[in-house]
Amino acid sequence: MSIRRQNPHEPASAPERIRWAAGPLRVEVRSDALHLWRIRTDERGVDLADALDLLGERQRARAEGMRHRPYRDRYIRAHAGLREILSRYLDEPPRSIRFVYGPAGKPALPADTVALSFNLTTTGDLALVAVCAGIGPSAEVGVDCEWVRPRHDILAVAQRMLEPDVAQAIAAAPEQERLELFYRAWTALEADAKADGRGLFRPRPPDAHRPRVLNWIPETGYIGAVARRTLPCVAEWSAYDLRPTAERPTGSPDGRRV
Repeated sequence: MSIRRQNPHEPASAPERIRWAAGPLRVEVRSDALHLWRIRTDERGVDLADALDLLGERQRARAEGMRHRPYRDRYIRAHAGLREILSRYLDEPPRSIRFVYGPAGKPALPADTVALSFNLTTTGDLALVAVCAGIGPSAEVGVDCEWVRPRHDILAVAQRMLEPDVAQAIAAAPEQERLELFYRAWTALEADAKADGRGLFRPRPPDAHRPRVLNWIPETGYIGAVARRTLPCVAEWSAYDLRPTAERPTGSPDGRRV
C-alpha cells in the first residue's frame, strides 16, 4: 500500500480542517475508527502543578532535566494530557498508567491492558494524540503536526529527506505554494516513521507495508498528518478537545462525535 499524498503537480486543494468537540470522560474506540485529541500546552491548558502531579517517574525525571522553561512546561502539559486521555479509555487513574517502550523509544501500553494504539505529537502550543483500537503492526498509528512558519531551507531539507519525486515537485511549485507543500510532505514523512516506531533515520523493514497517510488542519497555522495501515477519511474521525477539569462535559460514552 502506497502513501497517499497530494500530488504537488496538481492544483493545490486544502487539507480538511478538523472540527473539535468536547472530549467525553469515558470513551471507547471501534476497531475501524480513529480518535484524535487536542491538548493545549500553553497557559490555556491544565494547571501546571496539576499536570506535573499526573506524570510517572520517567516523565517527571525528564521534565526536571529540562533547562528551557517554556519547553519544559509544554512537555509537562502534553504528557499529562496523554495520560488523562488514555485514562478515559482504560478507566484507571492517569498517574497509574504504565508504558513500555520500543527500540526507538515509542511508548505503548503493556500487553495485559486494553488493546489500544496511540501516538503523541507536540508543536508550538499544541499537542495532539491519535488513538486506535488494537495492537500490532496492522493497528499501529503515527501522528505528526507542525506549526507552519517560514523557513529558508525547505528545498535543501526536501532534497535530503523526502522522496526524489516529492522534492522535485516542491521545487517546481510556485514559490507561494512551496511552504505548505513542504509541510504536508514533512508531516506525512514523520507520521509514517512514527507509525511503526522506527524513527526518521531507520529504514523501513523490507516486508513492512506502507501505511495510508492523510493530511489535515488542526487549526489555523498548523498542518498535521496521521498514518495507519487502515485509516478512515478525515470526515469520519472523532476529534476531541481535552479541556481542564472544570470544563469537562459528560459527553457521549460511545466515542462518537459529540
